[in-house]
Amino acid sequence: MDINAIKKKLEGLQNSQKVSPKEDNTQWKPSIGKQIVRVVPSKFNKAMPFSEIKFHYGIVKKVMVSPINFGEKDPLVEFAKKLRKSEEPENWKLAKKLEPKTRYFAPVIVRGEEDKGVRIWQFGKEIYETFLQLATDEEVGDYTDVMEGRDIKLTTVGPETTGTPYNRTTIAPSMKTSPLSEDADEIEVWLDNQVNPMELYYRFSYEEMKEFLTEYLNVEEEGGETENSETEDQGKSNYSKDTSNFTIKKTKEDEFDDLFKDSTDEEDDLPWKD
Repeated sequence: MDINAIKKKLEGLQNSQKVSPKEDNTQWKPSIGKQIVRVVPSKFNKAMPFSEIKFHYGIVKKVMVSPINFGEKDPLVEFAKKLRKSEEPENWKLAKKLEPKTRYFAPVIVRGEEDKGVRIWQFGKEIYETFLQLATDEEVGDYTDVMEGRDIKLTTVGPETTGTPYNRTTIAPSMKTSPLSEDADEIEVWLDNQVNPMELYYRFSYEEMKEFLTEYLNVEEEGGETENSETEDQGKSNYSKDTSNFTIKKTKEDEFDDLFKDSTDEEDDLPWKD
């Protein structure tokens, strides 16, 4: 036996069961109340401190990072494109669910917790747009500048205020500029010792994701539901009722595989292409 190959396979099986980013101290999220952070220049992208990463949610219990983040083919995206070639409203509804959603990440120092070093804050589109607007505001300027940047003040409210199951955070720049730290050596450590957000999540292979998609669609059981359905009809799709758009007439396993046969020819049409 190839022990190294077995160890690699075991590691893959163990990692595939993770439903969240790697368990470490690099992840951070604001708690209810007021906090102050400083967005740190990214070690991995000098032009932009933010990372945009696309994920698939709700297909299986695992959060799946989309391969398109790395310039690779995504079976869920490919299948969603084929669904959109039909005129069935249910197919378009399913296609929308299969398309990845974007989350945004920034390296930050949390004031009062500087000893924990640079951590990664994940947030949604609203906060991201506010950050971009602040960067273009001439009165604010480059808030990531290590000597003349600005701290960012956060205010977070809970579900009792938002009326949803989620917290909501708003941000505002500090009125005064300040250095990232008074210690030049500490700044150097923070700029160099950062985790790449693109490496936080386990990357499932194309075939693994295809299997998850098969499970979700429940191809083997016509009209069946998956255990991960969030509503009564999310595990179903009319795509299998009208196969004329996909020219399918084989075994159920082959039917699904045929939907991906033209994926190479459509490579130039993938979302990351200009």
